[in-house]
Amino acid sequence: MSATVYIVSGLPRSGTSMMMQMLHRGGLPVLTDAVRSADEDNPRGYFELERVKQTKGDPSWLADADGKVVKLISRLLLDLPDPDPERVRYKVIFMRRDLDEVLRSQKKMLDRRGEDDVQTDEQVKELFVAHLEEIENWLRKRGDIDVIFQSYSRMVTEPRQGAEKINQFLGGILDVEAMLSEVDPELYRNRKK
Repeated sequence: MSATVYIVSGLPRSGTSMMMQMLHRGGLPVLTDAVRSADEDNPRGYFELERVKQTKGDPSWLADADGKVVKLISRLLLDLPDPDPERVRYKVIFMRRDLDEVLRSQKKMLDRRGEDDVQTDEQVKELFVAHLEEIENWLRKRGDIDVIFQSYSRMVTEPRQGAEKINQFLGGILDVEAMLSEVDPELYRNRKK
């Protein structure tokens, strides 16, 4: 029998932390190390596991991931081991957010940290578009991955519909009412006017 690993993914600043909070509150165990603590950019925390950054060379964290949810930014999905559906299956919730909102949010975060982005918004946007196309093609080719795409803005404006859709995708294992308590429209900053 194969293990099931739940993954929340998407571009940075696309609502992945909110989704991790929702799934955790909904009853799904979270694989995290709490190394990165809450801050002004994510006041409720990041729910990350540092070891996932080393997945390409050391995917050993997967041994602890059966039945748990872990966050991997979209670039790190490509580092998952070659498909072995007999051993492990992945259920991926891929967060989507308007790219102008992602860029605005990322820029504010970098400014707060005193870091400069050496590329223009247009250059970064082009890279994001190409990257998302690559990821979606890659996901379609993997026989061991089931994926659902979830809009961040819709999750905030229509949380019940989104939570129910995700619960159905995961086999009805979540407490939808508890998930809804983690959606805070006040934290939807940098939205398009």
